Amino acid sequence: MNVCPCSLARWLPLATAALLSACASPGEQQPPARALNAAQLGLPAPVTAAAAPISAPTTTTIPAQWWQALGDPALDALITRALVEQPSLKVAAARLARARAGISARDAAAGPQAGVEADATRQRYTEHGLLPPPIAGSYRTQGNVQLDGSWELDFFGRHRAELAAATGQAHAAQAELDAARGLLASSLARGWVQLGRLQEQRELAQRALQQREEVLTLTRQRTQAGLDSQVEQRQAEGALPDSHQQIEQIDEQIALTRHALAAMSAQPPQALDSATPLRGAAFKLAWPQDLPADLLARRADVAAAKARVQAATGDVAAARSLFFPNVNLRAFAGLSAIGLDKLLRPGSAQFGAGPALHLPLFDAGGLRANLAVHAADLDAAVESYNATVLDAVRDVADQLGTLDAIARQQAQQALAQAAAEAAYSLALQRHRAGLGSYLQVLNAETAVLAQRRSASDLRARALDTQIALIKALGGGYAAAQG
Repeated sequence: MNVCPCSLARWLPLATAALLSACASPGEQQPPARALNAAQLGLPAPVTAAAAPISAPTTTTIPAQWWQALGDPALDALITRALVEQPSLKVAAARLARARAGISARDAAAGPQAGVEADATRQRYTEHGLLPPPIAGSYRTQGNVQLDGSWELDFFGRHRAELAAATGQAHAAQAELDAARGLLASSLARGWVQLGRLQEQRELAQRALQQREEVLTLTRQRTQAGLDSQVEQRQAEGALPDSHQQIEQIDEQIALTRHALAAMSAQPPQALDSATPLRGAAFKLAWPQDLPADLLARRADVAAAKARVQAATGDVAAARSLFFPNVNLRAFAGLSAIGLDKLLRPGSAQFGAGPALHLPLFDAGGLRANLAVHAADLDAAVESYNATVLDAVRDVADQLGTLDAIARQQAQQALAQAAAEAAYSLALQRHRAGLGSYLQVLNAETAVLAQRRSASDLRARALDTQIALIKALGGGYAAAQG
């Protein structure tokens, strides 16, 4: 019976439709989670270059090596070492290498595959099988040498979806490595600032101890002269152990801070026992006055969360494609013979080619369950992204608010310190002129020392908050990627 080619062309779409209708159905799916947009996050709309006024300030850009703006070579060396030697970063780099290898594996799976098989089997052939005598009932060696090839045609995008998922995983791993580097750099810088503050506080505590020793000496002299009682002397004596205790507490904090810095930079605990941050360090960077419009593009953690959504989306698409037919082109060519002496003869050749079709019909809900798992993973990835961007916006807002509050506190503290310094200077002048006692000078100096401690704390807080703001703004991630 002859079949007209036009008849085949007419029936092929119908046959394809019949195959697709016979496929297992994914069923009704729940609406996916939605990512938050800029308006929901309170971020301003980006201003285009054409719409921006000429006098508009440029967007704050954080350099990749922002810590160099502090001008402390010891800190530069510490962070540089940590970014190379820290084991946690090497773990993140290994995850990135694994994710990139996953891209290569998915890409290779979509291409043609080929392999060679060769085997030789010594066996006794049954007398009651398909093969007649003299093979039946005899011992023979069967040899096979065959080249196999296959190519899965990606009609429904499964390989493309799997490649997109692997690419998303690699992008996430890269962003997570960048985020870990930024976190390590900011943690080291904040620890360094804390070490400098503690060393300043120790110097002020040491001066306070010397002052209390002088007060005790004067009090003893006044007690012997009958001008003070034993109460004042005992109070002065009790102040000394308290001063020693404060110094010991500061020394403990200094040691712990140095140990933490050494661990973060992959060094022994004693490696930074002589480390001394520079005094008067300050950033020379411009800070935004409000939430920047491009905040989410700056942060590596947000980029990682977004890439996880991309990967989960690819997994869902790949799971959905499993409901459709899988078409694989196969071919083989080789030699096969009973008896190795006949393997290389022309009659031992065999070859063949043809398509292979896998069509899912019924699997007791396994494909639906697999799709539901990946859909839930996608929802979790989207909500994780939403949580990350909410934290990012809050983080920047917190640091900007804290910087403003510290600036106001510093202004008031500067006034208080100026008054204390003036009172101390006046008391010193009166003492030198014989109009006041040295005890009055020491009492005035007590207020000065308290204000200097407050100034040191506020300077350290300002630096620490600026570093936290740098981290909140991405820590140079956008600049590094650009």
